[in-house]
Amino acid sequence: MNDDPVAIRSETLALDALIQETIAQAESSKGQGPADRMLFLGNRHQSFPTAVVKDPVLEPVDKLVWMVIMLSVRETGGTTAFPGYDSIGKMANVSSRSTIARAIAILRATRWLTLCARVRKTSGRFRGNVYALHDEPLPLADALHLDADYMSFLENALGHGHARVRTVAQGVLDSMDEDIQAGQDVCAQAHPIERRIQSTVATKNGYSRRYFSFTRNVVKRLRSDSIKQKREGIHHDQNSNLAGDRVRNSNAQKSNSGSCSSSYINKTTTTNTGKPSNFALTGEDNQPLVYPRRLCDNHREIAARYLSALAPEQRQPVLDELAGRFQAEEKGMNPVYDEISFLHSLCKLMGQGKFIPKLGVKVRNRRREREKASTEASQSKSSQLPSETDEQRRERRARDSKRIAEIRKMMGRRGTTNNQDVKEDT
Repeated sequence: MNDDPVAIRSETLALDALIQETIAQAESSKGQGPADRMLFLGNRHQSFPTAVVKDPVLEPVDKLVWMVIMLSVRETGGTTAFPGYDSIGKMANVSSRSTIARAIAILRATRWLTLCARVRKTSGRFRGNVYALHDEPLPLADALHLDADYMSFLENALGHGHARVRTVAQGVLDSMDEDIQAGQDVCAQAHPIERRIQSTVATKNGYSRRYFSFTRNVVKRLRSDSIKQKREGIHHDQNSNLAGDRVRNSNAQKSNSGSCSSSYINKTTTTNTGKPSNFALTGEDNQPLVYPRRLCDNHREIAARYLSALAPEQRQPVLDELAGRFQAEEKGMNPVYDEISFLHSLCKLMGQGKFIPKLGVKVRNRRREREKASTEASQSKSSQLPSETDEQRRERRARDSKRIAEIRKMMGRRGTTNNQDVKEDT
């Protein structure tokens, strides 16, 4: 061993000190078992899914926020508090809280992140949220099951203050509508290997195929919009710099910066492309549709997107047949595990002209009987109310006039008393 300290690097000396400390700890241990020790001298590494790196929809800041959240989970063993905006901002070197909020909204819309529940105290006070992070976008059926507000979140995101969130949310809904129009079951469970192969082929061939839940057309449009927004942003920055130079030369820098800020705010906060919920879909004679109670809000939104492809008079019979099928389970019929897939098959039969109402006939008849009974009850109640005669009307008006005169007289006396008090004080 070379004893010349000049020929030894400082890193080696530090390593030797660490080894000596490890030996001392091993020798002083009280256990009777083996005293083997292991030192890891390299840099700590974390692996990231290639899918999140190659995702054609996510922008760099979205991917970085996903990675930061994943690091927070891994370092605590899989169950931890969701990192706050300040923590994410420090690790990702992102100072804007609105940028972090935008990234989280996009991750939820694209189903890389799922809001599973909201935690409340027994008093009902809000405590926090329970999130789940995924190593690939979650299938729609799983997202609908875990996130009870997913569809309403997408609808509300169409009016988000950031244009990119609105664009991505619209892309998710457009992909659903495109699959529905193509006759596909959007909640059908594809094999995980098949989904991964499709995503791999899409990233290798210039996104010529769908990428997980996004159709090919939507992916191309989103990438085109992203490139266009970046170019407009660069052009805007260049114009701002040129304008700033001119302003500095004219000693009017404050005025120019204020105009730029107001222009930016108008572009990012006043645009609203949101549309009403699909619950407004109507049936025959513009009557509101009656959904089976078993369908949750997520399923109703998906069902409405299927029903929108049918004629108004065809929509309620499909829902009645679905409700009848649910009721038949109570009488021993095999249960329906996938409500949306069953609805899809009914809509498909209706579109092909092969739909024959069976179980839904009783549902329709019972609903009409309830409506008829309700109408008759209201008519009977109104007919039982005694009608006022002309003489009774005159007497009522006379009593009202007398009462008004008494009130006016009483108010007049109070006014006189107040005037007298003022004169006495004077």
